[in-house]
Amino acid sequence: MAEEVLEGRAAEQPPEEDTNALRQVRVEKLTALQAAGQDPFAVTTAVQSIGAGEIAPQFAALEGSEVSLCGRMMSRRDMGKANFIDLRDRSGRMQIYVRIDDVGEDCYTEYKKWDIGDILEVRGTVFRTRRGEVSVHATALRLLTKSLLPLPEKFHGLTDTDARYRRRYLDLIMNPESQETFRRRTLILREIRRYMDDQGFWEVDTPILVHNAGGAAARPFLTHHNALDEDLKLRISLELYLKRLLVGGMERVYEMGKCFRNEGVDARHSPEFTLLEFYQAYTDYNGMMDLTENLIRTVAQNVLGTAHISYEGVEIDLESPFARITMTEAVRSATGIDFASIDEARARELAKARGLAPSARHRKGDILNLFFEEYVEETLVQPTFVLDHPVEISPLTKRKPGQPEHVERFELFITGREFANAYSELNDPIDQRGRFADQEALFAAGDEEAQHTDEDFLTALEYGMPPAGGEGIGIDRLVMLLTDSHTIRDVQLFPTMKSHA
Repeated sequence: MAEEVLEGRAAEQPPEEDTNALRQVRVEKLTALQAAGQDPFAVTTAVQSIGAGEIAPQFAALEGSEVSLCGRMMSRRDMGKANFIDLRDRSGRMQIYVRIDDVGEDCYTEYKKWDIGDILEVRGTVFRTRRGEVSVHATALRLLTKSLLPLPEKFHGLTDTDARYRRRYLDLIMNPESQETFRRRTLILREIRRYMDDQGFWEVDTPILVHNAGGAAARPFLTHHNALDEDLKLRISLELYLKRLLVGGMERVYEMGKCFRNEGVDARHSPEFTLLEFYQAYTDYNGMMDLTENLIRTVAQNVLGTAHISYEGVEIDLESPFARITMTEAVRSATGIDFASIDEARARELAKARGLAPSARHRKGDILNLFFEEYVEETLVQPTFVLDHPVEISPLTKRKPGQPEHVERFELFITGREFANAYSELNDPIDQRGRFADQEALFAAGDEEAQHTDEDFLTALEYGMPPAGGEGIGIDRLVMLLTDSHTIRDVQLFPTMKSHA
């Protein structure tokens, strides 16, 4: 009874001294069970004929039927010779009616010693209580696992965000909406794979440990391989290996996997994240735009049942054709400055006048991108493809015919955030070598995110890569959008956190 009082406090969890005391009580109960030959950790199998959350929707067909449930006891209301339990599994919750006359005095006596948080097997009959709540009338109970630590207070759940991310298991126990987010993430990934497979793409795996971490502007994580006695890096993108596969004749490939970037952490960025990249021979960035729009629309429709969604109170239309605008047009519309008619010196003057402070290594295209990030990016709430980026920030992309200062590249923005980045892939090995040289010069000038020359990739290009379109989509951000989650940590089961000192 003392435990019931302590676990009912309006606090995240009991103070440490109370937790230790409660744990000791539970350990003593475990020891007594084991001494009596009833070790709950020895149980290996149990029968789960239906999910707890699946019974109420099927009540008309199940009323009077026997079912077997397995789940965690989240609460208990003691009424003397009868109790009501709130049992929860991944499908939802079910009220269990436990009466001494139905489960037997010995079982009932043992059951009364069990604690909130214990994991049970329940057999019983589906019925509706006098108050109209669908329930299961228990005929047998079994303790499957003993919980040695008290759960957070049941009425307030686990609300501290730091605790939720560090102890995701408690978040999933206490917050059903969190478990629903990750259920939807599973469905989203499944639908993405189904869509890509239906389009004739092959799913592949490429290395995570690499000598040259290329394909994006980012600082890599460094590691050391003891057996090879070589320093290696964790990949920052999937691009350069997937394009090697195009050279090898695998004309449509995709990979969905973890990438790692040694960068800051905020609501949209995590050093460890999931990236989808796909490459298709004999198309260009226009083909990628069509594929991307159809992919996102299809996934939303199949997972959510609609392509009209709400994100943080804003209605987002994924059904209508996505807007398309060049970066130059977007900046001109937002600022009145036409980068097509000014030179680098004038661009630098205008940037300084607006406090953008370009560095000495920034060229005209870099400054255009600074203006875009400052004045345009956050305004793109509805789905918008921003096209034709400056060549200075696009070292792996084909130049736009007739506009050598620009490349055939787009980024997709929704809710003011970038979701996808795609190119008409550069397959000219001579031009690519020159772009790598420009990146090396930037690195020498202090740009730690500049790319390095990848000689093996250049060799692959010299064997001939077909014209192709390629793209990367941030899976975590897409899941954020489709689950109405505010921060990337809400859609990563175990986000990277600073360790406790």
